[in-house]
Amino acid sequence: MKNEVDLYISSKHIKKYTNRCPLILKETIINFEKVGEEGTIINLFNDHKKFIGKGYYGKQNKGAGWILTREESEKIEQAFFQNKIKAAIINRKKYYHDEETTAFRVFNGEGDGVGGLTIDYFNKYYLINWYSKGIYAFKDDILKSLNNLVEYKAIYQKKRFDDEGKYIEEDDFVCGTRAEFPIIVKENGVNFSIYLNDGPMVGVFLDQREVRKILRDKYAKGKAVLNTFSYTGAFSVFAALGGARKTTSVDLANRSLSKTREQFIINDIDCSAQDIIVEDVFNYFKYAIKKKLKFDIVILDPPSFARSKKHTFSVAKDYVNLLNEAIEITEENGIIIASTNYSNINMDMFKMFIDKAFKNANLKYELVEEFSLPHDYSVINEFKESNYLKVIFIKKLGH
Repeated sequence: MKNEVDLYISSKHIKKYTNRCPLILKETIINFEKVGEEGTIINLFNDHKKFIGKGYYGKQNKGAGWILTREESEKIEQAFFQNKIKAAIINRKKYYHDEETTAFRVFNGEGDGVGGLTIDYFNKYYLINWYSKGIYAFKDDILKSLNNLVEYKAIYQKKRFDDEGKYIEEDDFVCGTRAEFPIIVKENGVNFSIYLNDGPMVGVFLDQREVRKILRDKYAKGKAVLNTFSYTGAFSVFAALGGARKTTSVDLANRSLSKTREQFIINDIDCSAQDIIVEDVFNYFKYAIKKKLKFDIVILDPPSFARSKKHTFSVAKDYVNLLNEAIEITEENGIIIASTNYSNINMDMFKMFIDKAFKNANLKYELVEEFSLPHDYSVINEFKESNYLKVIFIKKLGH
């Protein structure tokens, strides 16, 4: 039985909660010192003792926990989680029957009713991501629920928390039969190597599925493509399969070389015909400008925050500069695919970054495609930050 505590919301913050925002913020609670350990069930009331919602205490970078129900009598127990996961699985039914795509998100945190928890599917293997000690306190209930609902080869997990909110490195196997890695999955008919036992990232970001598909199907043919912050080269693989004249993948991480080669090889793409460069992206931009290199398509998908020996990058402060560099090495009438997963800026702000960069270059541009999260990444209108992905295809025009 989990501990429970009654907490009271400050009157000046009550509107946030009555507007059904699921995120619990410590600074909005009058008596937060009573909360106890993570995993404690929180009953939230206004300052007139009217019930507002029930959730759990769990520290992560977004806040101090999540509201799970607005029904005072509803219990946060195994049946609660099973009902939530079951509804999410039904909502992804079409993905389970898609032979061309065998990797997708099954459960997307607050979008499916339980903030701090995600579940991904990789060709009969499941991966659970726990984003706080608070949600991890419900591990047994959630695992039992998943066991009751699906068949699988194995379940793996990632604990994305410690006292600083970072990833905990340990054996990620939970139950079933241990996989022989890599697991090969498909995305719109393209193969990806997946590792569920090798640190916090698995080999591909599933939320960019629709962007990669349109790059392959509509834009890549005959083009020279630069893929920056390329990770394992997923965009490069799709571009090559779409008939790109050549792809250049640039990433600072040493492992990006072998990982990108692996993704090319399992798709029968000649690695020697592609450039894979281990380098700071900003150093590569300087090199490309010096050598007067130009690309038909430039892909910008940086992390929200990154640090190298010479550069510190944050989306909020540095994305305009990143665009400035990209514009300079993009052919006239070429395409820049600008992407960010930084939740603290919205699409309108992102477009302002783009506008500023092109004004800096004294160039005109056209926005030709826009993407946010795909269907399996469920979001809710009451929490706009959950729809974190913003991708815009920008056509570079002349003066």
